[in-house]
Amino acid sequence: MSPETRQELAFRALRVREHALRMATAGGCFLGASLSCVDLLVFLYFRFLRFRGPDDPDRDFLLLSKGHDVPALYGTLVELGHLDPARLKNHLSASDAIYWHPNRRVPGVEFHSGSLGHLLSVGVGVALDAKWRGEGRRVVVLMGDGECNEGSVWEALLVASAHHLDNLIVLIDRNGMQANAPTEELIPLEPLEEKFRAFGAATRTVDGHDFGALEEAFSDVRGGSGRPRAIVARTVRGKGLPSLEGRVDRWFCDFSPDEIEQLLDELRGGASALIESEVRVVR
Repeated sequence: MSPETRQELAFRALRVREHALRMATAGGCFLGASLSCVDLLVFLYFRFLRFRGPDDPDRDFLLLSKGHDVPALYGTLVELGHLDPARLKNHLSASDAIYWHPNRRVPGVEFHSGSLGHLLSVGVGVALDAKWRGEGRRVVVLMGDGECNEGSVWEALLVASAHHLDNLIVLIDRNGMQANAPTEELIPLEPLEEKFRAFGAATRTVDGHDFGALEEAFSDVRGGSGRPRAIVARTVRGKGLPSLEGRVDRWFCDFSPDEIEQLLDELRGGASALIESEVRVVR
C-alpha cells in the first residue's frame, strides 16, 4: 500500500470519527465501541468491498452485527457520498431512522441489527444464496468480540463450514471490552483464533488500526478455499481520543455541545501532521 493511500485512508478515518463524535450528544451513542471499528469500516469500503452504492446489484455485502457501532457506519456512508451528512443531525429524532442501531431505511444499511449474535446467521444465508446463484459476491460480517459469547455465532459457523462458504468473511472487532467490562474478566474468549479455526474457519489475527496490515490480511481472501474466513482484528476502544481510549466506562457516551468541541480538538490534534498537511482531500 502506497504512503498516499495510507494518508487518504487515515484522513477518511478521521472524518468518520468526527461524524461519530458529533452524534455523542443530545441522547448520546455508543461512541467508544464505534471508534474501535472505524478503521475496519474505512478499509472495507474504500479498499476491499465491491460497492458502488446501495442499489448496486453486484455489490458485496457488509453486515454490521455489532449494531450499536452504527455511528461509524453512518459516518463511512457519509464519506462515500451515499448518506446526506445533514441527516446525522436527526440522530434519535422521531422524524428519521438515524438511531442507536442500523435501520434499512438508511441507504447502505443491508439489514437491521441490535440484538447481538444474529447477523452471522443472516450472513450465512446471504453467502449461501450467492453460491447457489453462481454469483461472486462476498459477505463480510463485522462482529464484536463480546458477541462471540452467543451460541448462535458458533452454530452459524458450523453451518458455514459444512457448506464450504468461502465467500463469507467474519471480521471480529477485538477491542477486549464487552459493555462495561473486559472480556477476559467476564467470560474469557481466548484463545479466540484457535476457537474459530476449530469451527472450520481459515483464521488469522491482525492489527485492526494498521491499513497496510489489513490489506495484507484481506489480500488472500479469495474463493476456492472451501472454508469461511475469520479475521480477528486487535483494536482499541475509543481509538483516536486518548482521553477515552481503553476505558470500560466509555462504551456509551453523552456529552454536552462544549465537551464535543473539546473532544473534536483532541481528535484533530492527535491526527498525524502528515495527514493534515499533505493528504489530498477528495471532494
